[in-house]
Amino acid sequence: MADPAQAADATGSRRARRLTGIERAALAFYSSAMWLVQPLYRRKLRRRARAESGYGHALPERFARYGATATVQRGDPAHPVVWLHAVSLGETRAAGALIAALRERIPAVRFVLTSGTATGWQEATRHLRAGDAQTWLPWDTPGAVRRFLEHFQPQLGLLMETEVWPNMVEACARRGLPLWLVNARLNARSAQRIARARWLMGPAYRHLDAVLAQSEADATRLRAVGAPVRQVSGNIKFDARPDPLQVQQGRQWAGAFKGETGRAIVMLASSRDGEEAQWLAALQARTRREGIQWLVVPRHPQRFDAVAQLCVQAGFAVSRRSAWQDAPTTDGSIWLGDSMGEMALYYAMADVALLGGSFLPLGGQNLIEACACGCPVVMGPHTFNFAQAAQDAEHCGSALRVADMRQAVDTAQALVADGERLAAMRACAASFAVSHQGALGRTVDAIARALERA
Repeated sequence: MADPAQAADATGSRRARRLTGIERAALAFYSSAMWLVQPLYRRKLRRRARAESGYGHALPERFARYGATATVQRGDPAHPVVWLHAVSLGETRAAGALIAALRERIPAVRFVLTSGTATGWQEATRHLRAGDAQTWLPWDTPGAVRRFLEHFQPQLGLLMETEVWPNMVEACARRGLPLWLVNARLNARSAQRIARARWLMGPAYRHLDAVLAQSEADATRLRAVGAPVRQVSGNIKFDARPDPLQVQQGRQWAGAFKGETGRAIVMLASSRDGEEAQWLAALQARTRREGIQWLVVPRHPQRFDAVAQLCVQAGFAVSRRSAWQDAPTTDGSIWLGDSMGEMALYYAMADVALLGGSFLPLGGQNLIEACACGCPVVMGPHTFNFAQAAQDAEHCGSALRVADMRQAVDTAQALVADGERLAAMRACAASFAVSHQGALGRTVDAIARALERA
């Protein structure tokens, strides 16, 4: 019997690369538009850099203008160069697990790591080794994409989760560079948008060389837009282990705090603009607020000060993580998690987490890390970005779904008052995270076979 992976490769190699006339016209129009809006993009980056300085770093590299520092040790069959793109923080953390596993399998591999956000860039630096390179994903014009590929000359490209750009895909196809979408997901809303832009996005998905999907539902939607789905591998984020030192510190702090105050800790995790106001209104509406220590961790660092101000305006004192010395305060103020890269610490401290991004129609944030830390989740109605993980967590008893923020606050209050139920949910959360592991090994196996044949 033929190897399924080889059969998939053969199918991918025969996949039609030519564009129809309408598709060529759509790509040309898109390319012209992307070239014309470059000044607006530069202005946006400078504006964002005022709030978050990382966006101003290496600005020319956004357009594939490289200096002496953006280099990678050239590849050969024994030292392949793999380009890996992860747009933001969550994807980059998952990419970190993939990088480590590939290094273990192929020690001589070199990486070109690209990012799209400042938090993603900061996280990516943790995974660099001698011979690797780091840069921004180039703005998707034909010239910038060509300069990027000529400068780094990777043997394989890996895009994490959702990042499919028309000119980049077409340029890789023309050069014969295999480009994979790994840990791939596609929600129903995005699938509808792609279908509406089928003359542009259809070829972008069709001309990928392989897609490794997170779930059967993702695979079905990806196939519907033309993507060459090779297999359903699962979600690598289940294999990304929380930092054990942060988990230990968080549990120590929580134990000491509860021993002194008797208060449970409930966290609003990765909150988005508008959700903190809902949460504060829900707290103000409750006649009894004792018994819970509230912790809020905004999703974006540039909003830390604004969220602190919101809390003060609502009548609450604020204690910021950045001001803590050896332990959090015990004075009854709201805790503000104003640090990056410490989500495992916060989840380990919390008895329950309210899932940010799910109380407004934003699609929800990833709940896997919370479960891996043994922290049950209360989520709102909007979880379409992580639909399968949310559904599975709810089904196994590690997460509860509510209609709105006020109900979430009330549900958290009820949970921390019911020690037996809370303990059962904590156990479910930990087992849920462990039971879904394995995607990393399947993904590395597929990539390693491809590199061996390159």
